[in-house]
Amino acid sequence: MSSESTIIDEIRAGYVRDPRLHHPTEVAVSERNGTVTLRGTVSSFRQHQAAVQIAKSVRGVRVVEDKLVVDPRDHWHDEELKGAALQALMSTSDALAELIQVRVTAGWVTLSGQVKHQQDSNAAFETVSRLPGVGGITNKIKVVTAGP
Repeated sequence: MSSESTIIDEIRAGYVRDPRLHHPTEVAVSERNGTVTLRGTVSSFRQHQAAVQIAKSVRGVRVVEDKLVVDPRDHWHDEELKGAALQALMSTSDALAELIQVRVTAGWVTLSGQVKHQQDSNAAFETVSRLPGVGGITNKIKVVTAGP
């Protein structure tokens, strides 16, 4: 078995094992000289992240060319998605929800505002990435810490 097919087989096996990828066969994988190309469609931003992360984790992979398309099968209206994002942030932390603004355009979520810690920005991003219907996220949250 060639190195190329071993890498592809390991990536595909990772996709099948990962519960975040509901339809792993919708991701096409090719490899040449350590460069893996991913093509196809996934139904959420979280699935997109998982597919790329799994490919990067396989031994022998040097570069991942990400040509995946996110097509949320749960097409939400932007205002519904904004409401769900705000509700999810409130469920995580009322204080966090007060500091972060959410804008949604065609399924793409933009987070903005200011927080005191990077972990708060990361928590907001992670919380919103779990929502169905999110086609992508731009994190414009600024981390501002007081000086000595």
